[in-house]
Amino acid sequence: MELSLGTPAMLFPAIALLLLAYTNRFLALAGLIRSLKTQYVESLNPNLISQIQNIRKRIMQVRNMQACGILSFLLCVVSMWLVYISQDLLAEYIFGFSLFLLMLSLYISFREIQISVHALEIELSDLEELMKGK
Repeated sequence: MELSLGTPAMLFPAIALLLLAYTNRFLALAGLIRSLKTQYVESLNPNLISQIQNIRKRIMQVRNMQACGILSFLLCVVSMWLVYISQDLLAEYIFGFSLFLLMLSLYISFREIQISVHALEIELSDLEELMKGK
């Protein structure tokens, strides 16, 4: 495989957009946690505890997604530097590991979405219970 400076550079926009999406997820979750905490303090609804626990898992997933994405980005830069100094074989291995971290980040993102769906199911179960009570 022939690795040029341009190959790792092609991932920069993709990784940057992923990191932006992950940051937006984190900010949305942080706002949701604050809101749920306020609701819990006011109502002491036990279902809110399970939602908060679910969000805690999601926050950890987003942290791991971000870490893998950042490391992938960093390794892309390192592989470019290695190509620049004519360390082609090492550059290829580092770039390969960068791709692995990017795949791992995407997989964690997929798992976080599954956890998110579970949180929505909890919310819908609350609504169904309210509807049955009427």
